[in-house]
Amino acid sequence: MAKLRIRYVCQGCGAEAPRWFGRCPGCEAWNTCVEEPISPAPEKQSGTAVSVPPAPITEVDGHPEDRMATGMQEFDRTLGGGIVSGAAVLVGGDPGIGKSTLLLQGAAALALEGLRVLYVSAEESLPQTRMRAQRVGALSDQLYLVAESSLDLICRYIEDLKPTAVVVDSVQTIHRPDLQSAPGSVSQVRACAACLVSLAKTTGTAVFLVGHVTKEGTVAGPRAVEHLVDTVLYLEGERHGAYRILRAAKNRFGSTNEIGIFEMCDRGMLEVANPSRVFLSKRETACGGTAVVCSVEGTRPLLVEVQALVASSTFGYPQRVATGFDARRMAILVAVLEKRSGLALGSQDIFLNVAGGLRIDEPAVDLGVALAMVSSFRDCAVDPMTVAVGEVGLGGEIRPVSQVDRRVAEAHKLGFTRCIVAKANMAGLKAPAGMEVVGVSDIDAAQEVTLGRPFNR
Repeated sequence: MAKLRIRYVCQGCGAEAPRWFGRCPGCEAWNTCVEEPISPAPEKQSGTAVSVPPAPITEVDGHPEDRMATGMQEFDRTLGGGIVSGAAVLVGGDPGIGKSTLLLQGAAALALEGLRVLYVSAEESLPQTRMRAQRVGALSDQLYLVAESSLDLICRYIEDLKPTAVVVDSVQTIHRPDLQSAPGSVSQVRACAACLVSLAKTTGTAVFLVGHVTKEGTVAGPRAVEHLVDTVLYLEGERHGAYRILRAAKNRFGSTNEIGIFEMCDRGMLEVANPSRVFLSKRETACGGTAVVCSVEGTRPLLVEVQALVASSTFGYPQRVATGFDARRMAILVAVLEKRSGLALGSQDIFLNVAGGLRIDEPAVDLGVALAMVSSFRDCAVDPMTVAVGEVGLGGEIRPVSQVDRRVAEAHKLGFTRCIVAKANMAGLKAPAGMEVVGVSDIDAAQEVTLGRPFNR
């Protein structure tokens, strides 16, 4: 009897070693080593493979992308305008965030258009999936369900049914019988994902893979899975909150800056048609430590409220906590306010929050974040009808940002009467009727416009 050969594989990056290791030599993560048996190499198939000789790129037939609209505009926007035939899409997110519900609704929307869709449930039984589909209104004769975890049977169902789209929920629970490792291991996830992607390219069927997310926020399994697929989508949001944000981390058929915003309710995932109005709906009219900023996500300007709380620290080391904003960027803005504006923030606890559960990383929101912190420190409210747009430099200067005309138009549409921008953005900018656009050159000038006068004057 042949001796079983063993290897040790990191579940984070897929690095292999002949011996057990505590810290991965590839990604340097601790306690990610898992023992896996080495499967024998598959036998080579006889015959000659059919190959296509190289041809000039000008002679290659360029077929336009045939996109299929699901009817969910937020979902289609994130994908780049719809589903491309033969595309492989990986959807990741925290447990319970709504991945299965969103894809079930998308599959039902395609089925209602007369397209055949296969939903493979490897985690739930058919009655459980039916109950969720009935609750969210996703019942259609063209939506086929199967509860299966064997990759060979799943591929056979796809070849026999010839669906337009397939949803596999999830890629960590299916397995190849010829591999000796357990489902969810690196080798199983990599092999199953590669087989499904290859099947999508050869048959033209769009394949959606549901992937679990680790506590570090990355899709479980090796990073090679993300490189295999065409599009990687992440469903983000607070688990106990109502709103979910679908963000594209990789997209070969569209932009990675687009986001889709949904609201989780008892009827499933509902689209948010006007997210700016939703994020500002519960805003106090006049409150110290708040400011409204405008961030552009892809082609959509979003107005959100930034809240700051600056209080004297009762401990020796002040706290710096940011939710929905980069903590290191907040530390830079605090240092600029201390050095350029003379604010004594070194002994103050500073807490920053972006209302609505949204995460913003664009430099254009720097000015609003800085004004919110100054407003809380001075206990003086910013005009609630003012929107701040601008990047703050290390010298305290306000630097121009892109698409400022669209930001001003969005603020005007929602009823704001004044917009603070960089002075360099004023060239060629036409303010809408009833909107006052003020250009400022530095952070002190911005304080003078919004709060009456700078702190150090």
